[in-house]
Amino acid sequence: MEILRWERNPWGQQVLRGLGWDTLYVAAAVGVIFMMAHALYQWKRPAQINGEEDLARLMQMYEGVPERVVRHPLASRIFHWAMAAAMFALLLTGFLPILGVQFSWVTAHWISGIVLTGLVLFHIAHSTWMGLDTMWISRREIQDACNQVRRLLGKEVPEPGKPGKYPLENKLFHHATALFSLGVIGTGLLMMVRVDTPFWVRNPYLLPDATWGVIYVIHGVSAVAFVTMIMAHIYFAARPEKRWITWSMIRGWISRRHYLQHHDPELWRVDPEGRRGRRPVARSGLGPVSRPGTAGGRKR
Repeated sequence: MEILRWERNPWGQQVLRGLGWDTLYVAAAVGVIFMMAHALYQWKRPAQINGEEDLARLMQMYEGVPERVVRHPLASRIFHWAMAAAMFALLLTGFLPILGVQFSWVTAHWISGIVLTGLVLFHIAHSTWMGLDTMWISRREIQDACNQVRRLLGKEVPEPGKPGKYPLENKLFHHATALFSLGVIGTGLLMMVRVDTPFWVRNPYLLPDATWGVIYVIHGVSAVAFVTMIMAHIYFAARPEKRWITWSMIRGWISRRHYLQHHDPELWRVDPEGRRGRRPVARSGLGPVSRPGTAGGRKR
């Protein structure tokens, strides 16, 4: 398998050209294996004990939570679907020529890259204004993840608690997306100096050949990583037990039932109108519940 591509320059020196495109097939294979492994895990996973009973108690406790809880405002949804379109355009224009589909792809590719750059800048500003705390990874989440692994191995450990607005896996996926987006955008902007645009004349000699090789490798690794990540993202969006999340990215809200079933109201607080920020209204005398399968802080 060719991991890196090398070539000789006009002076006979061997220089790094970029990432070997055999890695594209490896990334696709990793995505398929991951989806098959997760599907097998879900099939073998035991059903939750007392799940409906816990949910009924929570529905009674948090009567002040509205029937529709806002999860994604309109700006976030527009950003998500616009970024998806830009990402697919970049992947298709970048990888189809490698797979043998020949067409004039350069202009469409760099325009899609500029669109993606603008979207990411908007997302950074919008997320900063909305608050970055929802994507921080807490010590509790790390401990719960470790306990979940121990439970899969048959260890007797406390049951992991419900997450806030975003589970740990969503946060990790977001951070990986941010990392590879910065990699592909940063290197892509540098590579644009080698392309003729309405704004400048190409200059392929701005950087030495060795430096361009490193830039191509970073760009290729970031792009190939998105193949696996997008496969996993679409897989989870299509799974029956996750479709309520997919619908929330379309209509912006989740039901009260899904909110209480999958989230900890003490970590993701909404007010009676469904907006983020305030403590949910719980009936007096019932007290908060922080872990599934517990009542009043004690195990059943």
